[in-house]
Amino acid sequence: MSTQSKVRRITAPQITRRKGGDPIVSLTSYHAHTAAIVDKYADFVLVGDSLGMVMHGMESTVGVSLDLMIMHGKAVVRGTERALVVVDMPFGTYEESPAEAFRNAARVMKETQCGAVKLEGGVRMAETIRFLTERGVPVMAHIGLTPQSVHVMGGFKTQGRKETDWDQHFEDAKAVTEAGAFSVVLEGMVEPLAARITKEIPIPTIGIGASAECDGQILVLEDMLGLNPTPPKFVKVYGDLGGQIEAAVKAYADDVKDRTFPGDEQVYR
Repeated sequence: MSTQSKVRRITAPQITRRKGGDPIVSLTSYHAHTAAIVDKYADFVLVGDSLGMVMHGMESTVGVSLDLMIMHGKAVVRGTERALVVVDMPFGTYEESPAEAFRNAARVMKETQCGAVKLEGGVRMAETIRFLTERGVPVMAHIGLTPQSVHVMGGFKTQGRKETDWDQHFEDAKAVTEAGAFSVVLEGMVEPLAARITKEIPIPTIGIGASAECDGQILVLEDMLGLNPTPPKFVKVYGDLGGQIEAAVKAYADDVKDRTFPGDEQVYR
């Protein structure tokens, strides 16, 4: 009989209990190989609808379909063992009604075996968040800069530059908390606003382009690895994979042109 114990995945309630404790680590991932690497260090892995731009060359996240999210979600779940996997609900799959949101969220969870879903919106989505959580779907909320609303917002603009707008964001944070979200992403917020929200709500805040005072942080993996030639200003780039990949491809192309592959003389003899 094996003496190895099965690795237990982190759950949504465990993330909630991290409020005010050790910072929560998260990154996005869209396929199994990177997910397996991220899994060693992240508390949760987000299969973000940013995959539309990062993996498929779309101009925004609006064109991402539910089938696309499920396909990538399956791959990430296969590649992970311990991290909570959260899958984004794409634009048009949850806004019409709580019932529609539940049907689509249930499909995502059944087909991917993920542990939670994420959806954008504060006060306007509180009823839907409550409907989902009461029916067994853990929900991560997302307020501030909400990329699926980029056409209404007029672009990717930092939120809270005017203090007169802060009340709206406080109401959003309070609404998703009371509706049952287990955590909330704060995106593209000025630091004083994000820090204050973090102090005033009882669920963890996950910052992206927000305050270092948030309970955790998330970045798009490709941004921090240097695969995006124009990453957002708030991103610290930790690697230069873009440059390394280009150098490797060039070296390979040169070998092909020169008909010189190291080791070929042994392989083809």
